[in-house]
Amino acid sequence: MSQSALVVFSGGQDSTTCLGWALNRFDRVETITFDYAQRHRIELQQARAIAEKLGVPNEIFRTDIFAQLADTALLDATDTRDINAAHHAKPNLPASFVPNRNAFFFTVAHAYAQKRALDTIVTGINQTDYSGYPDCREPFVQSLEQALNLGSESEIRFLYPLIRLSKAETFALAEKEGVLDIVLEMSHTCYNGVRDKRHDWGYGCGKCPACRLRAKGWEEYIRMSNEQ
Repeated sequence: MSQSALVVFSGGQDSTTCLGWALNRFDRVETITFDYAQRHRIELQQARAIAEKLGVPNEIFRTDIFAQLADTALLDATDTRDINAAHHAKPNLPASFVPNRNAFFFTVAHAYAQKRALDTIVTGINQTDYSGYPDCREPFVQSLEQALNLGSESEIRFLYPLIRLSKAETFALAEKEGVLDIVLEMSHTCYNGVRDKRHDWGYGCGKCPACRLRAKGWEEYIRMSNEQ
């Protein structure tokens, strides 16, 4: 396997699991995090703390491009749209959908990987429990990988170890890779940025789509563990 990896790292459950996975497989691992004026900005602090705890570099890229587009309820500015509602322009998608977010993140990550001479990009995208986001599906990332490599004469590959896992299976993988305690105590996925409410599955409001998905996954993980 390749020796170096860049983890696209939000500080959430999925990317923290991916970071643990990468650290067990690559000799050199770095992380990249994006500050895009998200409502749940606490994830930036958690990403930095987790990277520090695991001893890996963490580069934060700041951009206001999505705030300028103002096409999502996931921003922290003056957006009062309900996170649980439908997207105003694409009613079949959740209001938290950020158009072209992953395309932008992966493009920047690809450029940064070239700068840092890293030959693999690891992402936590998932098409099983993907919350309705079309840019979290395998065909999208495969197409983007091909296009980015073609456009830069590179051979950087994208790996996505969670692509077909349920949230329960992701908890199980975190345990296997030795980062379950970090996922529970330090990772952050709550869209409302709540960090003062502790549940069995971690911190969050317990009501937003991300919290509900994580809570459901934890319940299934516990049930799976008890059946073994």
